[in-house]
Amino acid sequence: MSRLVLTGMNLVAVGLLVFALYFPRHRRRDLVVAYLGVNVGVFAVASSLSSGTVGAGLGLGLFGVLSIIRLRSTELDQHEVAYYFSALALGILGPLSGTSIWTVAGLTALILAVMYVGDHPRLLRRYRRHVMVLDTVLTDPVALTAHLEQQLGARVHAANVERIDLVNDTTVVDVRYSRPKATTGAARRPVETGATR
Repeated sequence: MSRLVLTGMNLVAVGLLVFALYFPRHRRRDLVVAYLGVNVGVFAVASSLSSGTVGAGLGLGLFGVLSIIRLRSTELDQHEVAYYFSALALGILGPLSGTSIWTVAGLTALILAVMYVGDHPRLLRRYRRHVMVLDTVLTDPVALTAHLEQQLGARVHAANVERIDLVNDTTVVDVRYSRPKATTGAARRPVETGATR
């Protein structure tokens, strides 16, 4: 009976993680399949192999091996990595915990609550990160920061030059900035080669 309860709890938890938190916020369908498959697969393997003597080692082994395989296969943003590890943790938590169902339920709720708050759109929403391509070469940090603040209409907190191309007269810079509290939308958009939240 407890195994059925743990299975149902895991399915509800990963369903909430994927369909109530991740997909409505990020809309990336391919990772929906990945999160569901990883969670249910890990849960199934851990359930069939778990025992009192190999439980902890098996859990750490599954966590490590699957992390290496998945994270080397494609580039993920940091929030997607967090969802991936949450799906893994939910899959391992029930079969290998060796504790009561109420403890598993509490830890599952904790994971979901942390992901809900940590990835909430209103949390630190003024702060952004972009990789920008500038159509000029800027090596002076003060001039670079001033140029970026003018282009973004925002306060630049950090600007790391990733590449300077003297032939094409361009600078690639990783910039962290915060938008003003009252944005009018008049600030020009940066030219992005890749961006994360």
